[in-house]
Amino acid sequence: MKINQLLAICGVAAALFLGAGNVSAQNGGGGGNGGGGRGGGNFDPARIMDNVREQLGFTNDTDWNAIQPLVQKVMDARRDTMGGGMGRLFGRGNRGGNNNNANANNNGGRRGGFGGTPSPEAEALQKAIDDNAPTAQVKAALAKYHASQKDKQAKLVQAQENLRKVLTVKQEAQAALLGLVE
Repeated sequence: MKINQLLAICGVAAALFLGAGNVSAQNGGGGGNGGGGRGGGNFDPARIMDNVREQLGFTNDTDWNAIQPLVQKVMDARRDTMGGGMGRLFGRGNRGGNNNNANANNNGGRRGGFGGTPSPEAEALQKAIDDNAPTAQVKAALAKYHASQKDKQAKLVQAQENLRKVLTVKQEAQAALLGLVE
């Protein structure tokens, strides 16, 4: 993954995360267990989408209802390109060894949370690494992983183009700042 892609992903995550905290604070919620703020770790998709709606300036329900699925597709495609890798980057990934004794609450530290569920290709690559597989096996798993990432990146680009087509220039600019489009 290129550094500018990683920075864009971090930007989207930060914007959505901080936006969810701002919306939560406006609604009387805070951090903690259920507030969705910075300390809570709870992502409320509705609040995140409300923040995007607000940032893009949609006040008309009819217009937003037409645009929202396109925004969701971009967000889903962006998450899929991350493939759970951001969790590993921030120390939530498996650090070696097998996953047989994984805690049921965190599924071995590699599911959910920041970046979503890893793809089967990411899981296979991680397993090859964890099992100290022969170089050829790791190389094959890495090639499959790269191929799956290219497919996901193409889907992201297409979702961004579809969204861009229906936005005004000002909305596109705001979407770029949110990391929804490049």
